[in-house]
Amino acid sequence: MARVVGRSTASPVPRSADVARVAGVSRKTVSRVLNDEPYVSDEVRRRVLEAAGQLGYRLNHAARALASGRNRSVGVVALGTAGYGTASLLVGIEKAVRDAGYALRVINTVDGDPKGIAGAVTSLLEQGVDGVVISEPVVEGEVSVRADVPVLFLGAPPAFTGGRTLTVGVGAHALARAATEHLLDLGHTTVHHLAGPGRWYASKDRVEGWRAALAARGAHEPPVLEGDWSPASGYAAGRELAADSSVTAVFAAGDEMAIGVIHALREAGRRVPEDISVVGFDGNPVFAYVTPPLTTVRQPFDAAAREGIRLLVHAIEEPGTDLPPAGEPPVELVVRGSTAPPPSQVGQTVPRTT
Repeated sequence: MARVVGRSTASPVPRSADVARVAGVSRKTVSRVLNDEPYVSDEVRRRVLEAAGQLGYRLNHAARALASGRNRSVGVVALGTAGYGTASLLVGIEKAVRDAGYALRVINTVDGDPKGIAGAVTSLLEQGVDGVVISEPVVEGEVSVRADVPVLFLGAPPAFTGGRTLTVGVGAHALARAATEHLLDLGHTTVHHLAGPGRWYASKDRVEGWRAALAARGAHEPPVLEGDWSPASGYAAGRELAADSSVTAVFAAGDEMAIGVIHALREAGRRVPEDISVVGFDGNPVFAYVTPPLTTVRQPFDAAAREGIRLLVHAIEEPGTDLPPAGEPPVELVVRGSTAPPPSQVGQTVPRTT
């Protein structure tokens, strides 16, 4: 028979009392600091956090749930797609939820199925989530669910009944306007637009931003072409644009469609950017390494997710109080090699936005 020699060297799991002892404060003060409550001095907060880090103490979320009557979980309804924008926003949501000390539950939906959205929300509510995030870019008709927890919409207006609803945009209108203004600033007399599917809120926001930029400059508004976010739809639109000798600038509502446009233009003998400039939308880093590197506007996925979850957590933990002011998403134009002045102005000095 084997004989165990010696004794376990494993350290006991640290408790809040241990943190209090090392920091020289009460357990109540430790609780206030770790729950990010007010009325604690900066010096005391620093000592408690240093002690917690030194001991390797982690807040017991299960105990907090029992004490507060909340499960400290957030449910997310997201479109079931591996598209760059949708996936990037979901990653940002996951990080923001985790940083807030909550667990995440995700249910994917089918493109534009309102019954699927309602069913997903109901399922999350049955799991006892404290709040719901709807990151669903396609909603046809009103979604009716009786929710007794706050519901956050990211990037879409709340076609929703029941519960307290919050909305945080991702700044698509401002980004589309910045993309269009960049081309107008280079000297193009107008900008053609390749939009996404008309049923998507994201498509509508981008069309409106493009339209507003043209109107503000008194520029002619060409007919809108519609794609489906894919490079193939961009290629089809690009062939049509290449046949029009008056086209000198194109703003595509998605980076992948922009790449399709460029491929079609080059096949037709139209040079990019010497003959036609092209701007994309999303900021997928992959397209910095195509030829020519794609000028684009970068969606602030992380910033939008952080802002939305900040407001949602406030609504969860301080029900009945006013929401704090919402921050504006940043606008970032990434200028690369796919944009230039129009052929008639080659050689002239035109300011470029950075």
